[in-house]
Amino acid sequence: MPTFPRICLPLCGLVTLVAVATRALAADAPPPVSFSKDIAPLLLKKCQACHGSPEPKGGYQVSNYTLATKAGESEQPSVTPGKPEESELFKLISSTDADTRMPKEADALSAEQIALVQRWIAEGAKYDGADPKAPLASIVPKMAAPDPPQAYRRPVPVTAVAFNADGQELAVSGYHEVTIWNPANGALLRRIKNVGERVQSLAYSPDGALLAVAGGTPGQAGEVKLFKAADGTLVNELGSMGDVAYRAVFNPAGTKLAVAGADRSIRVFDVASGKQEILIEDHADWVVGLAWSPDGAKLASASRDKTSKLFNAANGESLMTYSGQGEQIFSVAFSADGKLIFTAGADKKIHAWNPDDGAKKGEIAGFGREVLGVVTSADKIFSCSADKTVQQHRAEGLKPFKAYPGHTDSVYCVAYHPMTGRVAAGSFSGEVRVWNAEDGAAVATFIAAPGYTPPAPVAAVK
Repeated sequence: MPTFPRICLPLCGLVTLVAVATRALAADAPPPVSFSKDIAPLLLKKCQACHGSPEPKGGYQVSNYTLATKAGESEQPSVTPGKPEESELFKLISSTDADTRMPKEADALSAEQIALVQRWIAEGAKYDGADPKAPLASIVPKMAAPDPPQAYRRPVPVTAVAFNADGQELAVSGYHEVTIWNPANGALLRRIKNVGERVQSLAYSPDGALLAVAGGTPGQAGEVKLFKAADGTLVNELGSMGDVAYRAVFNPAGTKLAVAGADRSIRVFDVASGKQEILIEDHADWVVGLAWSPDGAKLASASRDKTSKLFNAANGESLMTYSGQGEQIFSVAFSADGKLIFTAGADKKIHAWNPDDGAKKGEIAGFGREVLGVVTSADKIFSCSADKTVQQHRAEGLKPFKAYPGHTDSVYCVAYHPMTGRVAAGSFSGEVRVWNAEDGAAVATFIAAPGYTPPAPVAAVK
């Protein structure tokens, strides 16, 4: 029987102890820093506002991993894998010089956040997604939005209103929510949660089954979600954008949803599958308005770049550009027969132009400030303005028909329901007003801020 030297027993024990210790250290070691889970959210929150546009400050872009790891105007490597001290990104966020430190016009990153970026670079600045050119917003793990306030301390501006299919409910934008009200008496019916910080657009599908909610967090991310109109159940989330989604509109058949955003894009989604089918990047600034032609064959846009454009809805081909407004354009609508396009803008007018040749056919003037919204139905043209007015004009001759009084602040949005004959509008003050469209009689007025208690009037000093 073979024998072993005495030294073998303690040596074997030592090897075992080393192995156990190694496993223990490995268990205590933090996992590698994830770009999608750890770094991308930081870039979105802290850097996207200044470095996410097509013309970023300092020539440094952070819209995706590929761009975020490239040099800016300084031509110094923004990220040198394995060497944080040679990486411009790390040097700028960790600088103690107020004139050098980034972000320049926001709170500095915390020590923990700076250490996280440092460790990510030291570990090789690896990318853990599928496509390094994918927008940051699309690779960040989806998380439920924060709950809205149980009771609002103050009203928030109303930026979107929409009647449901039968006109018995009115959806209104809120803070991290959509509120549903009875337009006949201003009673709150229910609240839909799990939406972005600000809601910019609301649209019911033609069959009334779905409610599209578009919005997001300014400078960070945009979103469009589809909810069941009946109970607010989330059905689908359509894509992700690098900035706020400003408009979402269903085509007349309800099979497609077109979305416009502050990232200058127009996207067309298939409603059933949620798949993005078309991406249009033809504007030079935010796209804030969209409208389908009555036959669903064309899309018209409104943009801060002072143009309205017409596109083939099947393939995104640009067909026409209207630049006669000369100022930023905020809203767009087709006439009922599709023979005219109406655009409203900062020139305090509504323009009517021909989609076939781009020729201006008329205008509606007389507004005191910017015209922020335009909606059409049959022979009716409804508008809302920063001059605190809501008006109706008739398509024949573009003549004024009715003004709807009461708002005391800029009116951001307007909606009309043909079956009930009601028009609704929301303002910067958080107030929503509903009128009969034909005679202008007031139907309901309410502050769209659940739980809000207006301050008691101050007694006059005698």
